[in-house]
Amino acid sequence: MKLYKEYRWFILLLILPYLLGCAITAAGGTAAGAATLDRRTTGTIIEDQAIEFKTYRIIAADKELDKQTHINITSYNTAVLVTGESPLDEMREKIISIVSGVEKVTHVYDEITIAAPSSMVSRSSDTYITTKVKAKLFADKILSGLIIKVVTEKGIVYLMGLITREESEIATNIARGTGGVQKVVKLFKYIN
Repeated sequence: MKLYKEYRWFILLLILPYLLGCAITAAGGTAAGAATLDRRTTGTIIEDQAIEFKTYRIIAADKELDKQTHINITSYNTAVLVTGESPLDEMREKIISIVSGVEKVTHVYDEITIAAPSSMVSRSSDTYITTKVKAKLFADKILSGLIIKVVTEKGIVYLMGLITREESEIATNIARGTGGVQKVVKLFKYIN
């Protein structure tokens, strides 16, 4: 019961923006163009956030992994993208094992490189690239407001979402045409 109480507030904070977004959309308006289209169910959105939270907690509890690796966990529709750096293959395998063992995870994309953790300068550059790609996706007339997760690691852009093949091509071309992008990896789940 105590565990439930700890997660209750965390989950409420995570879903509040989505609930407010639903209320705005249901009212027939948009707040300064902020309406978004996420094709996942509310339950799946909550599950994705819980997967990320649980995984980070488990990795942080392992002092060796926490101090010696740089790991990013991104869950979309219960498929998990793991990016970052690990100095040893054994650590990488342990991280992938942890992620695979988290309840509700349906697939794991292992994109961890064997290397020392990246510098803050490199991470800042990746954040900047992600921001530019997201802004271009949002500005596109067809994709505007469509939720596409964008993760950048060492100039490689990973795209995740529930989209059509046409939307995939548009998003991929936008990402490829963004300055600083070295490569684009599509991890989409396609819908009709």
